[in-house]
Amino acid sequence: MSSTPTPPEGAREGSLEAPTRLPLEWRDPKFYDHAALEKELERVFDICHGCRRCFSLCNAFPTLFDAVDGTEAGEVAGVGKKVFWEVVDHCYLCDMCFMTKCPYVPPHPWNVDFPHLMLRAKAVRARDGALKASERVLAATDAVGRLAGIPVVVELVNAVNASAAGRALLEKTLGVDRSAPIPKYHARSARARLAALGTTRDTARAQAPEARPTDETTGRVALFATCYGNRNAPALDEDLVAVFRHNGIEVRLLPSERCCGMPRLELGDLEGVERLKDHNIPVLAAAVAAGFDLVAPIPSCVLMFKQELPLMYPHDAQVREVAEHMFDPFEYLMLRHRAGLLRTDFPRSLGKVSYHVPCHLRVQNLGLKTREALELVPGTTVEPIERCSGHNGTYGVKQRFRAAAMKIGRPVMQRVEAAGADHYSSDCPMAGRQIESGLKEPRAPEHPLTLLRMAYGL
Repeated sequence: MSSTPTPPEGAREGSLEAPTRLPLEWRDPKFYDHAALEKELERVFDICHGCRRCFSLCNAFPTLFDAVDGTEAGEVAGVGKKVFWEVVDHCYLCDMCFMTKCPYVPPHPWNVDFPHLMLRAKAVRARDGALKASERVLAATDAVGRLAGIPVVVELVNAVNASAAGRALLEKTLGVDRSAPIPKYHARSARARLAALGTTRDTARAQAPEARPTDETTGRVALFATCYGNRNAPALDEDLVAVFRHNGIEVRLLPSERCCGMPRLELGDLEGVERLKDHNIPVLAAAVAAGFDLVAPIPSCVLMFKQELPLMYPHDAQVREVAEHMFDPFEYLMLRHRAGLLRTDFPRSLGKVSYHVPCHLRVQNLGLKTREALELVPGTTVEPIERCSGHNGTYGVKQRFRAAAMKIGRPVMQRVEAAGADHYSSDCPMAGRQIESGLKEPRAPEHPLTLLRMAYGL
């Protein structure tokens, strides 16, 4: 029988109100107190054990529940603390338990925020200096991209990554599973390509007279290219710019940018997140002050600016301003459509699209804007798959977690195979590659922005 605490007098069994995300008190010394952390882990794990609603979301919950069921009394109190850290390791901060499953999130008196408790544990470990060098390397996406993108170096990196010997070396040194998909690097970055196409980096002021504002959008956007879009998938940023310009939206590059900070957040390296925030936020805020909205093609980067940084810095006016003006690309396009400003003269049908909805997009509570946009194309049907792909930051590429990641993503892969669609797609290009790695007959995914560009005939 579960030892889940008795609800406070007057408390509901489950909250009927919308989840309320409380600020992350990461500056408070108590946040890093080992005894307090262990006590809170046991409290929350006991509640989760008594509920078990999230058993199918990821491997964190089965790890906990199997350990509880293996104790003599069937209680969290009998679980070894080593297992607690295994649970922490299996959480990749997708936020789906908080946003879609847990009935005990704030404002419920039990105040369960499982992802942020896992983040606290990761932060304690990072503060203690327990992060491996390989973990830090995998999280340094901007630095690795700059190095790997150097001409000559890029050819060597891509050749090594494509060879069996190179993959064995990566597995041994960085713990990257040799079967996991890893991206290619490009010497000519998206920012360089777009600059050559006339996408200026001057966001000092908005000037284009053709940009048409609405009540919710300015019709002018500053593009946060992202580490992945800049060095690994430059065509993604090019597709975004082509689609936006086709719809009369002015696009400019930010004068400079660094990683959004999500990879470091997933490690609990909050000081590293702060260093990136201190570079990015003033640049983004200046663009907003000059009359631009903000877009980024990767859901995790959008989420970082919309949710995670505001929770870390709830009193920072610039952080709030950036959050209020940061948009997912399809969120922005559908706002323009609602104002009658999106072109719908598509010369090409897309047919049937199997569409994976990334977790970091789902938790933004935007609705299925990508599906809505693609279904504006005549003769196009979109079948959404609202399950985790198993990629999850660096989780899905690590040898230690690769088998679990594939198990998590298998239902998505099976649905893509069963759909027999003309295209399959995900807003997260890394998730798309993860799905591809599990298909019986591999074929490349196509990003929704790529599909929309195709439909426009651009």
